[in-house]
Amino acid sequence: MQISAVDLSPPKSWEVQNLPELLEDLVIGDCRQPRVLQQAQVDRCRAVLMVTDNERINIEAAFAVRLIHPQVRLIVRSSEQNLNQLLDQQLGNFAALEITDLPASALAIAALADETQGLISVGQQLLRVVHCAIDSNHRWCDRRLLYELNSRTRRVLNHRSQTTELSTQFYQWNPNAPIQAGDWITYIEITQESIGQTSVPKRQKSLGQHWRNWQRQLSQFDRNQIPIGIQQLFTQHSTRRLALLVGLTVLILVMIGTMLLKATHFQQSWLQSLYVASVMLLGSYDTVFGALSTDDPIPLWMRFLNLGYMLTGTASIAILYALLTESLLAAKFQLLHKRPPIPQQNHVVLIGLERVGRQVARVLQTLNQSMVGVSDSALEPSVLPHMPLVVRDFHDALANVNLAAAKSVVVATDNEMANLEIGLMAHAINPDAALVIQTFDPDFSQNIDHLLPYARVLCSYSLAAEAFAAAVFGDHILDLLRLQNQTMLVVEYQVQPDDHLQGLFLDEVAYGYGVLPIFYQNAAQVLPLPPDNTKLQTGDRLIVLATVESLQQIDRGEPLPRKWQVSIQSRTASMAFESARTVTRITGCSLSIATQLMEQVPSVLPLPLYRHQALRLVRELSKTQSQAALIPYSDVPSE
Repeated sequence: MQISAVDLSPPKSWEVQNLPELLEDLVIGDCRQPRVLQQAQVDRCRAVLMVTDNERINIEAAFAVRLIHPQVRLIVRSSEQNLNQLLDQQLGNFAALEITDLPASALAIAALADETQGLISVGQQLLRVVHCAIDSNHRWCDRRLLYELNSRTRRVLNHRSQTTELSTQFYQWNPNAPIQAGDWITYIEITQESIGQTSVPKRQKSLGQHWRNWQRQLSQFDRNQIPIGIQQLFTQHSTRRLALLVGLTVLILVMIGTMLLKATHFQQSWLQSLYVASVMLLGSYDTVFGALSTDDPIPLWMRFLNLGYMLTGTASIAILYALLTESLLAAKFQLLHKRPPIPQQNHVVLIGLERVGRQVARVLQTLNQSMVGVSDSALEPSVLPHMPLVVRDFHDALANVNLAAAKSVVVATDNEMANLEIGLMAHAINPDAALVIQTFDPDFSQNIDHLLPYARVLCSYSLAAEAFAAAVFGDHILDLLRLQNQTMLVVEYQVQPDDHLQGLFLDEVAYGYGVLPIFYQNAAQVLPLPPDNTKLQTGDRLIVLATVESLQQIDRGEPLPRKWQVSIQSRTASMAFESARTVTRITGCSLSIATQLMEQVPSVLPLPLYRHQALRLVRELSKTQSQAALIPYSDVPSE
């Protein structure tokens, strides 16, 4: 496939070393200018990808390309979902993807650190991809054959035994192989259950727990922070400053009043003087009646002092009541946004809550996985409100997230060097925790992956690049996952009248193109993990799990060759019609051909089949008391 590129300026260095060799032409200029697009021969292209860092430029370029080539497929990097839907309706043959969103599910699945390799949400169903090891105590060991695992809710994707290697392609395993200890099986299943650790109801803390928390807080208290705290109090919190000022004023007035009363009434004790000064601030109403008596010995200056204290005390109490009311209301609203406590064990530590990190957090929350997020800046209360959060410098936060008891650590900041450093620090604290590191440079990712075998290193740009490339061939890229160190894409097709999928049975699609149909929908029914004998018609919706190579084959309409035929060796006369119906149901041939085949036993089915398809026919024929066997297609004598 010939590839042309457009860039605003010549690259100073190539991030991908052999990229210049892959390009047919490199045009320097603004991709929004018709002259530049015509120089890049956009009018002869089958697809144009707009993947600059500026979404506005991408969309403007998409309009410019559509004016030059009305039928070309447009793939745009954009995160504006509503706008993308409108553009799809207006421009047609349009796909929008966002680089930062695509790797989130792969990072989240890697953080689970269990058999789960992927989660696919289609319609109302959740499909789980599992890669499990078979030991001698496994319920399938020495009891089942591989094909017996396939059911309405499960499909086998891959199999590796002690004598075979794990293939990177679907359907390279033997369906009739027995399941033995030491095998590895990859399968996809429909699940209604939540994956990960379910949430635990909160329990009230005992007095001992509170006491231990207080002791821990006191042990962590830094006395050197006292001056800093006082400075922040006066510079950041106006309400607290006012409350402190009022409190100091009241305290000073009580002290002055006490000393003044003691000096003028030396026969009174200090305690009595303090009591009288405090009563004056609270309002000494009994002096009103004393003022009406001519025999009252209290001097006039003391009455005015009392009046001043009463006015000051009334104003101070009013201010304190107002501040108290404000604090109570603020505390009430803060309770609504109070985040959960940090988990104690078996949790995921997510470091970095930029765009990718937030997407990873949302995926983990949908799986009910216990987790704690770490951010170097405060988040709005509305951002992931149910996630425990530590806001500190990334290096210092590792001591506050119970890392020693964590299940896994995901480092997903926007700085890949910081990700490496923090990942190494986390591994030093807890070597048993699974470590997932996000990177951006493909070469750097490969180097880390080889030098740190205990870490899962996922390059966001590499994952996103495969999705963008697949969008050239597939209708809609819904998701991606990593399976056996290979990127698998979840792709949606709408069957068109001139489509290569039109009229095919699903087993022909699956075995011919090396994909796994995981969802089928037409006007009458919705089928997750649909049966093999489902026939595709115009307007049907099909979702498959596939690689980029498989999507290319579908796009070109070049299925794999059919290398097997079925030889019918014997049959029971009473079951001949049922055998013919079985042949028709599995192969799609006409009933007349199948009936003639069963009447001329021994005979060979004239249609070539795929291996899994042929083995299934042999098994189904045995249920109708007919004996059949596989023979290579090349071994059939020509007539």
